[in-house]
Amino acid sequence: MTEIRTPRLLLRRWTDDDLVPLAEITSDPDVMRWIGDGSVLDLDGTAEAIELWEEEWDDEGFGVFAVELLASGELIGAVGLSAADDLPETRHQVRVEWRLGRPFWGQGYASEAAQASLEFALQDRGLDRVVAVNRVGNEESANVIRKLGMAHDGDTVDPATGAPVALYGIDLTEYEG
Repeated sequence: MTEIRTPRLLLRRWTDDDLVPLAEITSDPDVMRWIGDGSVLDLDGTAEAIELWEEEWDDEGFGVFAVELLASGELIGAVGLSAADDLPETRHQVRVEWRLGRPFWGQGYASEAAQASLEFALQDRGLDRVVAVNRVGNEESANVIRKLGMAHDGDTVDPATGAPVALYGIDLTEYEG
């Protein structure tokens, strides 16, 4: 079982008990606004997302973590790594991604969990490079990406949604963990 502890968070694999709390997060239009086409997920859609993340863990040795507060054990969202094959520019690369419940925004949790995921990718899993894809206009996520030390690699359009996105990346040689 892969777990990462940060000063305030536990990043871990998913359990059945995570479905309802994550569905509450993914059913919030503000949370999902910048993810995919911006559609919210119902209980079934959330279950499918968790299933895909767990399959990626099994197949690739990395994936998106369930993130909980160490102090309370409360699930606050999903942060981790996924194959970035949905864009031609990032195909065959691994991206760091996050989605947190609205009550947990603005407290540094996304940066803390994303930094732990980035370190896991580059130091534990031996990846040479990690990317991030950010929908243009999502300044909160752009701030997290800057904190991770990722460099702007260019801009493109997400073919699935038609939305403009900015591409970022960091190589193992640039990482200062």
